[in-house]
Amino acid sequence: MRSVPKLNGPLIPLGSSHTLAKSAHFTEKTTMQNRRQFLAQSVATTLATSVIGGTGIAVAQDSQEWAYKLFEKRSHDFGTVARGAETVYRLKLKNIYEQDVHIAEIRKNCGCTNAKPEKETLKSLEETYIAIEMNTVKFENLKTSSIVVVIDRPQFAEVTIPIQAYIRRDVVLQPGAAQFGSVYRDDKNDKVLKLQYAGRDDWRIKDIKTNHEHINAKVVETNRGSGRVDYDVIVELSPNAPIGALRQYMTIVTDDEKSPHVPVLVEADIRADISVDPAVVSLGTLTPGQAKTVQVVLKGRKPFSVESVTCEKVKDVFQVRLPKNPGPVQIIPLTVTAPDTPGTLDEELSVAIPGRADPVKFRAYAKIVARE
Repeated sequence: MRSVPKLNGPLIPLGSSHTLAKSAHFTEKTTMQNRRQFLAQSVATTLATSVIGGTGIAVAQDSQEWAYKLFEKRSHDFGTVARGAETVYRLKLKNIYEQDVHIAEIRKNCGCTNAKPEKETLKSLEETYIAIEMNTVKFENLKTSSIVVVIDRPQFAEVTIPIQAYIRRDVVLQPGAAQFGSVYRDDKNDKVLKLQYAGRDDWRIKDIKTNHEHINAKVVETNRGSGRVDYDVIVELSPNAPIGALRQYMTIVTDDEKSPHVPVLVEADIRADISVDPAVVSLGTLTPGQAKTVQVVLKGRKPFSVESVTCEKVKDVFQVRLPKNPGPVQIIPLTVTAPDTPGTLDEELSVAIPGRADPVKFRAYAKIVARE
């Protein structure tokens, strides 16, 4: 069993101004002067808040470093982005301590940045994310900001996360991301984004990299002339995309020597065309040789048939009676006969559906105890 550290003793709050920052990641598009300014500001703030009265005592590191250890990163650079693009970064936190951690508030130092935690209270070893967003519609060029995450339990701490982005004036993306929302996998799911460039007449898109096997994309030029170039960016989800949340940045590659890459966010919540209820079949406590039958219900958007039900690990434990006729709802009687060996029975079963690329899966769980 993994042990987790426990915080002991009071921590002295340092007030509202302290920053511990690692070297930020910069893209090739940010100028050297801007890089030096961003790093110098972070380092200066760190030094100013790490030492009290010239004593050399690293107060910030000793009394607040525990809070920084919760965070996956201590700064974020969105890089160079198109104007209007949705720039959202999910900053991961994990409670590595025994006590609960509570986020009291998140402060922003300008209207260009927004931040919201998915969960405010974390139990030991729980994780959450803070969604950090930069406004690329109202602002242009280099924009620096920061958020301050205020923690009031188990002890008080303030964690400052520097944020920056370079927002291009010459490239505009509408809408700012390929947001599919909640979609069914077997539907035709595509989105069209409008990319507009103002500058050179010969500016071109050379390639588009989706960075994901289940995202397909292409660009179609729609206008060129008078210093303006327009493209349609067509994004399509694969019919075999995995069920669940999909979040991926794809990259538009241009012939711009200084800033060739334009990142585009793709997000979707992909729903299954066939669902199973319950997803985990709880069979309770059984003794060796005891049999129990439960009903497993499959629901589809349209009529379907059941070809077979298979399991991977155990034999002669599960029996099913397959439905004979197609329909939007299929009920499968599942009978389990407990094995002779006491212990935990945890099996994944696969239901094959004709015409479907992958099976519908569910789990069956039981505890086998010896007869008294």
